[in-house]
Amino acid sequence: MAFATDASASVDVDWVEMIAAGSLIAVAVGLSLWRGLDLERPLLVASARAAVQLLAVGALFTVIFDAAGAIWLAWVWVAVMVVIATVVVGRRAPSIPGLWRAVLLSVAGSTAVSQGLVFGLGVFDHEPVSVVVVAGITIGNVLPAAVLAAQQLVVHFADEHGQVEAMLALGFDPKGATRFVGPRAARTALVGQIERTKVVGLIALPGAMTGLLLAGVDPVDAVLVQLIVMYLVLGATAVAVTTIVWSGSRRAFTADARLASWTTAASGD
Repeated sequence: MAFATDASASVDVDWVEMIAAGSLIAVAVGLSLWRGLDLERPLLVASARAAVQLLAVGALFTVIFDAAGAIWLAWVWVAVMVVIATVVVGRRAPSIPGLWRAVLLSVAGSTAVSQGLVFGLGVFDHEPVSVVVVAGITIGNVLPAAVLAAQQLVVHFADEHGQVEAMLALGFDPKGATRFVGPRAARTALVGQIERTKVVGLIALPGAMTGLLLAGVDPVDAVLVQLIVMYLVLGATAVAVTTIVWSGSRRAFTADARLASWTTAASGD
């Protein structure tokens, strides 16, 4: 798929535009103070952290993309993103032992498949910028769903451990005893991505398509690329969530089919 981009397309942004863009955050902080919602600190910390991280990454990308071995450095950066995502999920759900293996496998695997399809089918040229962007889109969407899947698994086992124990006592095996826990955790974790996919183009214009349109790409080509990216993201997210829920559910039981300590500890028993 070839794109005809407008070479004259450019972006002119300085600190005035950045400050103006933050005005809505200031309004949100004011509303929080007025209504006593206690959202000021999270909003300000998130905004400041995003600025620092993006500026640092922008400077790092400048070094990577201008280096002689830029393509290899780009792949190293992708590996770093995979590791960071694995660590983040592990920290958000530390009570599930060994879950990081499933997270690493699912994130790395889905990222590899996305890269292979995008570059193997010639959607984008195999260039450093494209490698990092495709990986960032994939991992950036997988991460929140993976975190939510792990957290929801802990919550559901905490809430329903009595029911699970009762089903075990009635002769159900671990798979049968958790037939409701896993699906509920998975559905909750995926609802955000599924809803975003449902409304794409109606009330939301995704980043990939928007970027291509701003670059002067034909709208139909931009839409086709966005569909490819969107399907890869939805599939990668669903695979990651399914893998994490399946792995976490297996780790909820001991070798003799009793509930592991982390499931009851989460409930406070």
